[in-house]
Amino acid sequence: MPVPRKLRLFPLVNGMMFVMLCLTMIAPIVHLAAVSLSAPVYANAKLVVFWPKGFNVEVYRTIFAMANIWKSLGVSVYITVLGTLICLAFTLTLAYSLSRPSMKGRRWVLRGIIVTFVFSAPLIPNYLVVRGLGMENTLWALMIPGALNAFNVIIMKTFFQGISSEMFDAGKIDGCSELGVFSRIALPLSAPVVATVALFHAVGQWNSYFAALIFIRSKDLLPLQVLLRNLIVEEQASNVASTTELSGLLTPEMLKAGITLFATAPILIVYPFLQKYFVKGAMVGSLKE
Repeated sequence: MPVPRKLRLFPLVNGMMFVMLCLTMIAPIVHLAAVSLSAPVYANAKLVVFWPKGFNVEVYRTIFAMANIWKSLGVSVYITVLGTLICLAFTLTLAYSLSRPSMKGRRWVLRGIIVTFVFSAPLIPNYLVVRGLGMENTLWALMIPGALNAFNVIIMKTFFQGISSEMFDAGKIDGCSELGVFSRIALPLSAPVVATVALFHAVGQWNSYFAALIFIRSKDLLPLQVLLRNLIVEEQASNVASTTELSGLLTPEMLKAGITLFATAPILIVYPFLQKYFVKGAMVGSLKE
């Protein structure tokens, strides 16, 4: 039986659309790389598109020599890794508890969580809570308040409820406590959802800067995204470019492009490795029954 023409064209059209979507995401990164590696005369004249003109690496020599950018990079890595672990600990334990029928008052707790979808805490009360808990001007203020997300809790709760109850009963018959059932049965089977939540929270934690602007006062505790924001928004890149010994070989635009790539590169490098474990977890988690 011949395949209809529409069905033959669909893979081609679908593939072309995905290629165009990928190009729209890759093009800005390629453009920034070209600008940062070009000569100042071409960068200032905005003659650089997707290929560097007058190859120049002085921007990256200047960036690597900036002590504050390495401090900010360390802060970003720290809050991303530890913040993701805290998020998983809070979300997994709460979602598992809400998925168990034996938990008393779980419906009221779930309703309270759902309310946060509609009503989020305003800035001033949120700031007062963080200050009252003594977390102001500490890295805890960047990790604790956003560790628990209602959407993640509901997703994980739904996943736990989809696991066969016979497996939990079998674990308890074998002598496992509730903690043993959670750690030995629920967690291994929830690998795909854990990988998904961890991946998206880590990316969000890495890219966040607003909380640091509100709660952090010390320059040594500023994450990389805040430093990038200060260089772009507050025109600090002009001061860096004018005071450096290589001021004739770089411009503020080139420095902004280079620092933007520097801030984006770590998550781009780590993502393929996370994606590998994400796919592996999805294959393992699909065999629940």
